Amino acid sequence: MDLRVAAYAIVTDEEGRILLAHWNEGRRSAWTLPGGGLEQGEDPVHAVRREVREETGYRVGVGDLLGIHSRVIPAHRRIAKSDMPLHTLRIIYRATIVGGRLRAEVNGSTDRAQWFALDELRSVPRVKLVAIGLRMAGLKA
Repeated sequence: MDLRVAAYAIVTDEEGRILLAHWNEGRRSAWTLPGGGLEQGEDPVHAVRREVREETGYRVGVGDLLGIHSRVIPAHRRIAKSDMPLHTLRIIYRATIVGGRLRAEVNGSTDRAQWFALDELRSVPRVKLVAIGLRMAGLKA
């Protein structure tokens, strides 16, 4: 079994909006939490800072650990062809913007970032991780 450990952020603003990144890799595209896989030996807090900056242009301060979500994806459901299942551990933090400005990632797994009001999310195509993160943060969409 393969293992992927990733760190993600729930970033909200003063207006109660949430920052999402548009994921464009694999069979479909959808909105997701900004974040991604840890590099070998990388601390998860450093990884979430790096990933949010890459995907959104913002520098963030990392706050509380909201939780860790574990999922096993069968081999036939993986995006990349493999004969092995994939165990994903997704570490979710609350984060706040401390600098930078909104911009799109170039040549990455996401192609843009955007703020959404929570009540807009019902009509936005999104990955399940968004609902998981919202639940961990005590937010309702």
